[in-house]
Amino acid sequence: MTTPVDKAAVEWLVSGAPDPDASRWEWEHNPLGVVLLPAGRRWDVLILPGELGQATLDVLHLLLERPGPVLGDFGTTSGSRTVFGRLGFFVPPGTASRWVGTGVRGAGRGTWIVVPYPGRATGGVRWLVLPDGEGTLTDPAVLELAMHEAAARVAAEEGGRP
Repeated sequence: MTTPVDKAAVEWLVSGAPDPDASRWEWEHNPLGVVLLPAGRRWDVLILPGELGQATLDVLHLLLERPGPVLGDFGTTSGSRTVFGRLGFFVPPGTASRWVGTGVRGAGRGTWIVVPYPGRATGGVRWLVLPDGEGTLTDPAVLELAMHEAAARVAAEEGGRP
């Protein structure tokens, strides 16, 4: 069952699609529970490698009451923690075309993102931070600061390993 927050998130996500009704229909009928949505209209996505992305999300949670939406893909379980191959941070449109950063991929205008239905579990891609339905996105400057802090934390952890 979908909560009112989920409905608002759905409406916000599909509002950038060329045909929002077709996207909603696809979510309802696709057995994988995903749809392709265009980046670059309502949001861009900055895609970070798993370890850096997870550390960055941890830092964002310390800096912000609520970061923008975040997707994680192809998670595997390692002990009690899920490890993701990549994390996608939703940022304002146009960010991907201006982003300069080693190891960070950008999805902006002209690209499409696999997006799971908010609030439903899917196999390969899942929401780590659900969209709020109001269009909250992560500020790229805050994301960059969080990435720097996260990279320092990851380097310190790797330096401390035997």
